[in-house]
Amino acid sequence: MALIDGQDYVVRLIALPHHIRAFTAVDTDGLHNIYINLALPDNARISSFRHELRHIQRNDFYSRTDIRVVEQGNK
Repeated sequence: MALIDGQDYVVRLIALPHHIRAFTAVDTDGLHNIYINLALPDNARISSFRHELRHIQRNDFYSRTDIRVVEQGNK
């Protein structure tokens, strides 16, 4: 686990469909679980990880904003 702006997270490399680079899910304890596609090259894994961290830093998981708008702002 690591700490960023008061938020705990865990990173997991897992097999995902090729069109999914990464996603984050918040568990019942408030821990952010970042899942990154194992098939990605290293540079894409790092980019995806940073993308997911921005979601955590911005508290996007608790926003009522449409996900398409959230993703446009997180590029």
